[in-house]
Amino acid sequence: MESTIQGNLAHIKGRIQEACLKAHRNRDEVRLLLATKTVDAERVQQVLDLGENLIGENKVQELKEKCPIYKDPIPEVHFIGHLQSNKIKEVIKWADCIESIDRLSLAEKLNNRLEFEQKKIDVFIQVNTSYEESKFGVAPEKAIDLIRSVSNLKNLNIKGLMTIGLFSAEPEKVRKCFQLLKKIQSEANALKIPGVSLNELSMGMSGDLEIAIEEGATIVRVGTAIFGQRIYPDSYYWNEGKPVTEA
Repeated sequence: MESTIQGNLAHIKGRIQEACLKAHRNRDEVRLLLATKTVDAERVQQVLDLGENLIGENKVQELKEKCPIYKDPIPEVHFIGHLQSNKIKEVIKWADCIESIDRLSLAEKLNNRLEFEQKKIDVFIQVNTSYEESKFGVAPEKAIDLIRSVSNLKNLNIKGLMTIGLFSAEPEKVRKCFQLLKKIQSEANALKIPGVSLNELSMGMSGDLEIAIEEGATIVRVGTAIFGQRIYPDSYYWNEGKPVTEA
């Protein structure tokens, strides 16, 4: 198992390298995030021991169970799944960054909890660039308004944008999602909103990381291609249904 994971990691890093060369980008501009949903802590640790230091969790329960187990040096942990308000307290205990801020009500509750705990946290605004009903994220045309609103919350540091591209076998349809996120980034940065530094674009996964890198990704989220196939496809984990109305 360990040799398989090591080989898979080397293959992915090779793909990232080739994509950066093709896009005339510096390899150091693109970080690999280990998408560790359903992967046990022991297997994740194998990759951390190989020098990787950025992981992403979709589920709060897995975040709580695995993060205390990791050895020094402790990895940087991003929460990349849909965040419900009643899980905020647990998430900020373990996560260094939340990539899935998609509504002001959530951001305000997160800010209030951070204020109470006298903490700050980095966040990304999640944008639904594919316009799919099954996916979370703010609508692209409302993204800049959300960025402006969240920028007023002093305990949240807006560092970038995140999207989940269209699950499609047609590369150009996927590319349009990533191009749209890049466009929003450019438009928001041109506004020079105080306290906002949209330097990061988290987009691209195992199947489309090359396209994402060509379109400006600074973080690619890869799980299956490193840890092996899961029982369910990626779409099972990302298409979690519409959020319930939260009080």
